[in-house]
Amino acid sequence: MRKNNRPTALFWGIQLFLIFFLISCGVSKSIHHIPEISTYALETPKVSKINDSTFSFNRNYLTKNKQQIWELYIKGNPLQLGYNNGALTQNLMQKQEEIFFSKVEGFVPSKFKQKLLRGFLKWYNRKMYLNVREDYQAELYGLSQYSSDKYNFIAPKYLRSLYLHGAHDIGHAMQDLAMVGCTSLAVWNENTEDGDLLIGRNFDFYVGDDFAKNKLVEFVEPETGIPYMSVSWPGMIGVVSGINKEGITVTINAGKSKIPLTAKTPISLVTREILQYAKNIDEAIAIAKKRKVFVSESILVGSAQDKNAVIIEVSPKNFGVYKVENTSRVFCTNHFQSEAYKDDKRNQKHIIESHSQYRYEKLQELLQENKKLNPEKMAAILRDKSGLKGEKIGYGNEKAINQLLAHHAVIFSPEKRLVWVSSNPYQLGEFVCYDLNEIFSGKQAEESLQAKTALNIARDPFADSEEYHHYEMSKKLGAEVNNAIDHKDIVLTDDFIPYYESMNPDFWLVYYQAGRYYFGINEFEKAKTEFEKALTKEITTVPDKQNVEKYLKKTLKKLR
Repeated sequence: MRKNNRPTALFWGIQLFLIFFLISCGVSKSIHHIPEISTYALETPKVSKINDSTFSFNRNYLTKNKQQIWELYIKGNPLQLGYNNGALTQNLMQKQEEIFFSKVEGFVPSKFKQKLLRGFLKWYNRKMYLNVREDYQAELYGLSQYSSDKYNFIAPKYLRSLYLHGAHDIGHAMQDLAMVGCTSLAVWNENTEDGDLLIGRNFDFYVGDDFAKNKLVEFVEPETGIPYMSVSWPGMIGVVSGINKEGITVTINAGKSKIPLTAKTPISLVTREILQYAKNIDEAIAIAKKRKVFVSESILVGSAQDKNAVIIEVSPKNFGVYKVENTSRVFCTNHFQSEAYKDDKRNQKHIIESHSQYRYEKLQELLQENKKLNPEKMAAILRDKSGLKGEKIGYGNEKAINQLLAHHAVIFSPEKRLVWVSSNPYQLGEFVCYDLNEIFSGKQAEESLQAKTALNIARDPFADSEEYHHYEMSKKLGAEVNNAIDHKDIVLTDDFIPYYESMNPDFWLVYYQAGRYYFGINEFEKAKTEFEKALTKEITTVPDKQNVEKYLKKTLKKLR
């Protein structure tokens, strides 16, 4: 867990912590729920191993490309899709589950605190299955049959799979302290090189480096609906970034959310439904509008048919659509922009206090500097690590478009049905190009996947630079500083803090952490110096700045 990046680490730490309890507490009536699967024909998959990184069953297959991205192609009815997915990705899915729950265990507090939460969370997700389509439940059931037996003590396999699809939503809903900072944008007409619609997104989801290693690109041909592509991780049937054969794209960005009273439809299953059944923006809006969600979320929808993009803004008690007029670009960070939310106090406060507006303004700045975008220029925007006016704000700062924690970045060209997916690390590795016209043409999918490699976007040189290696070192050293802050018996050497700060000298957090360490060992003069240094840097949010100022004030009192 990335403890030296406070907002994101806090968000996912609390999220994982609460997911653990939500699953472990047993969920009244839903604990016994099993979806209806008897109506679906099923051929139990018999997977053939071609080599260590390629597996197949009929026309379904799993393979790893040279950029180390796993590619999955599955087809069939809902139950068959789940079985095919689970049989092919079983080892990856079980490994992902182990990584996830190992992180969870690190955030479980005392038994006493478990009991306090148990009464509330016991019934929180009691109605989730009532808000999930029956065909998706059948698919999840098939997928879950290949989950590990190791975690059956937490919950039955099917329920674990269902609840984990609400991981983003549950963590988001149960806390109101911080959130991830995804960024997406759509441009067309005069803003692109060829006039076509072009969409880019960073999915800033971080549950540790191990979780991001097995990135999965899924190509799905459902028995009913539209074939689609999704970028996520093993064990996931929902969509966080995706495009369908008709040229509809979806990406999700978290908004400021009020805590609801019960779990409803996970947002990734709403976006999955849009991809599977929508051919244009109006159909996408109609699908989103009929689903009950339990978090606030922005869904950027691009459409080849409409040659346009809109943002669908959903929350438990409100719904809005942001459409631009007299311009050919849409920016989406983490605040709402539609008329439906113009008087929303929570959203207004978030604009003022968070890093969302800063990134929005940075996108405006980058579009002024980069005219006539093409996929390569879009990749450069998604990889941008600087602050406004090119200011150095430190690597890992959530005010940057590239926060150096993305699970993936994606670029869509909906009219051409082309997609570029980043490879590790973060969005710095080579972007691999996929052509949906080829992949869903009926040809052997293994052959069609390699059809557009000439269009791949090169690896960012920064990934091989000394600065990047310094940044990675700063993350490791930051974890040691945090450990010393938490455990007063750990004493760092005199040269440790200066070396740590030199690895990421423009980042406010390294000085704040140093100040916290010195404050804890009663070195108040040194603490004062560090807090003052932190305040000279670009601090991520208003609450972060207030926290630094609070510690500086406490330090000055100690020095009197």
